[in-house]
Amino acid sequence: MAKIRLFIDHPLAAGQPVPLDQGQAHYLSGVMRQREGAEVAVFNGRDGEWTARIDRLAKREGTLMPVAQSAPQQDPPDLWLVFAPIKKARTDFIVEKAAEMGAARIMPVQTDHTNSERIRQDRLQAHAVEAAEQCGGTFVPEVTDLQPLQRMLSDWDPSRRILWADESRVGVAETLAGLPAGPWAILIGPEGGFSGNERRQLADLAHVVPVSLGPRILRADTAAVAAMALWQAALGDWGGG
Repeated sequence: MAKIRLFIDHPLAAGQPVPLDQGQAHYLSGVMRQREGAEVAVFNGRDGEWTARIDRLAKREGTLMPVAQSAPQQDPPDLWLVFAPIKKARTDFIVEKAAEMGAARIMPVQTDHTNSERIRQDRLQAHAVEAAEQCGGTFVPEVTDLQPLQRMLSDWDPSRRILWADESRVGVAETLAGLPAGPWAILIGPEGGFSGNERRQLADLAHVVPVSLGPRILRADTAAVAAMALWQAALGDWGGG
């Protein structure tokens, strides 16, 4: 089994050459010290995982040759994670863990109490790719650009329910077992929580379901992991849905 996994944004089929970009070529040659003829695992988010042979490798370019599919494509359940960015390292953590835990889309939103006014969408997308490479997944969630919460809610399709991690319900004993299946999103607020206006807007939406995440107020990054774990266990692909 190949120990090195790469996300390749290119169709994968036996005998069809796959070009390496400069970063991938440098990683294989300069960081991992691979040579032509070595085998790596590759995936593109559509065609499963493939074993590929390094056909040609230089410092800035190279070519892989897919040999055989080693694992089928495994897509995540239809779950999105919506969150307010926090400090850089903790935002990175949220994106990485969301990709590992099976989010299909990751959506940063600007709220009244959001500390960050901008994000590097390309950098966060790269974190999602790296997380998928390391956890053995065959799917990379899209990380969207930052958008205002109000705009997102006004454009929202109500057929996708929103599980709102509501800090005001801390200590309430709840279960997700009775919630209906179907497309969902998890909404995690900023440090300091949502503003009064945002809370009233969310409470007025029939497709928003407020829930407690237990007896203690969790940090935003912890809440994202906890909410995804609860949803996956009840409705996702951890055996509950």
